[in-house]
Amino acid sequence: MALLKPKELRAMRPEDMIAKFKELSDELMHERGVAAMGGAPASPGRIRAIRTNIARIHTIRRELELVEEKKKAEAPAETKKPTEKKAKKGEKKTEVKEQEEKK
Repeated sequence: MALLKPKELRAMRPEDMIAKFKELSDELMHERGVAAMGGAPASPGRIRAIRTNIARIHTIRRELELVEEKKKAEAPAETKKPTEKKAKKGEKKTEVKEQEEKK
C-alpha cells in the first residue's frame, strides 16, 4: 500500500475521505489482529503505512473543519438591539431613559 499524498486527499470529497478512513481503520484492525495472533505479516511496514495514512486523513479533515469555522466566524453577525442600561442606586429607570434620550 502506497502512502496517500495530501494533495490526493484534498482532492477527495468529504464522503470519499470518510469512506477511505473507515476502510483503512478496518484494515489496520485486521493487520493488528494478525500480528497479535503471532502470524507473520505479509508486509512488515504495512501497519505503519496504514497508521500514517489514517493520521493524514485526520489532519486534512481537521484543516477543513477549521476553514469552515473561520468562514462562519467571518460571516456578518446579526445586529442586536441595544439593551437598556440598568439604573444605578438611587436612580429611577425613567431618569436613565431620559438621560439616554438627551445624548
